[in-house]
Order: sequence, then C-alpha cells, then structure tokens
Amino acid sequence: MTDDEAMALALEEAGRAADLGEVPVGAVVVLDGAVVARAHNEREVRHDPTAHAEMLALRAAAAAVGGWRLSGATMVVTLEPCPMCAGALVAARVGRLVFGATDPKAGACGSLYNLCADPRLNHELPIVRGILAEPSAQLLEAFFAERRCVSE
Repeated sequence: MTDDEAMALALEEAGRAADLGEVPVGAVVVLDGAVVARAHNEREVRHDPTAHAEMLALRAAAAAVGGWRLSGATMVVTLEPCPMCAGALVAARVGRLVFGATDPKAGACGSLYNLCADPRLNHELPIVRGILAEPSAQLLEAFFAERRCVSE
C-alpha cells in the first residue's frame, strides 16, 4: 500500500469525523502493507479529550497485533499530530509517520516541536510530510468555516 493510498483511507476517516460534528482528522495504521487500524476524531462523541484519531488508531493497532510495540507500523494521519499524539507515537515505538496538513498552532512533528525526532527521547521515527496535504487542509478549512458561519 502506498502512502497516497493509505492517506486516501485516512481522508475517508476524516470525513466520518466531520459527519459526526468532530474536527475532521482521520488516521490509519499500516503494517506489512495491510491496514491494521483506522480511526477518526471522537472527542465530542466520547466526551474524551484523548480521543484523537491517532490515539484511537494506536489502541486499535496494538489490540490487532497483540502488543504495544508497533515498531514495524506506519501511522498515516491527515493532520500533523499534537504533542499528546506525537508522544504516543514515540511511546508505541511506531516505525514511521506520514501526515498531510501541517498544524502551525499545535503540531509537534515539525511545526512547533518535533517530538518524533528528538534524540533525548528513547525512540525517533522518520516523518513524511505533505502527503495529500491540500485535501486534508481543505476538509479542516471547510469544517471551521461552517462552524464560524453557524456561530455568527
């Protein structure tokens, strides 16, 4: 499975989040060329501040492989992970991160911080940025534009 194909699946997940009124972020975990987990933001639905797409996908992937170490896995997510999610990627020993849109306000994989490439931590992972960034960003922009119109 290519990064573009996996990102297309993550974009489908982001669309599901938007349909629920959630911030449209989707994530997919790929291991040995197969998708082992898919998720989207569910903070509002679950009333859980940690229910980011990446966190839910990591939990599902760990359950699918029967262990918390995801060293051979690639996390594919539509938006650059926040500090919590980047920390979880490091803790899970994820092998690689692929993301779409950057997050200049909360991104912890190159924008504000780079937790995935900090040699002081016990694990570093390579990052591929900008895969299908435009449709990822457009989903977010449309979601927040609609929210602004509703609140006016």
